[in-house]
Amino acid sequence: MTSVKVLSQPKVKTLSFIALFTVLAVAIPVVAHYFAGSAAGRLFLPIHLFVFVAALLLGWRSGLAVGILTPLISFSFTGMPMAAVLPLVILELALYGILAGYFHKTRGWNVLYSLLGAMFLGRLALWAFIAILPIKMSASAYVLSALQAGLIGIAIQLLLIPLIYKTLKKHISDEKI
Repeated sequence: MTSVKVLSQPKVKTLSFIALFTVLAVAIPVVAHYFAGSAAGRLFLPIHLFVFVAALLLGWRSGLAVGILTPLISFSFTGMPMAAVLPLVILELALYGILAGYFHKTRGWNVLYSLLGAMFLGRLALWAFIAILPIKMSASAYVLSALQAGLIGIAIQLLLIPLIYKTLKKHISDEKI
């Protein structure tokens, strides 16, 4: 006779939040594109927002999950991000999720330093990854172009994410997830 393994309540809650943050990270860019046009993603970086929130609240594993699932699901339903950059977006978001969660939950950095560290090292690693790929794409041009286009989004993230984190942290304790 085999026994059925049931997920514990904290694991179910964590998985529920991963699903919620992934859905929001897919839906918000669709809304942004609808109201602000096709450049909204590069300008406001809405897909990044909930990857960072998931990582900061739930840790690097959850940030990684949201960082990988979001672009895959978004691409499947909306065709965004474009297929040509999908692997780069997956890598970038996965790195943000890992780094922000690691810095905050494991190393104990505050939210702002965790965000800044993840943003810097994530883009640096993305640059290095593109630089070693056998493709005709300039790593520096790609990362600098994305950085310049996303300055508004980065500013929004640095302002909103600490507020979102603080608000949600009041309602989500580490013991509950």
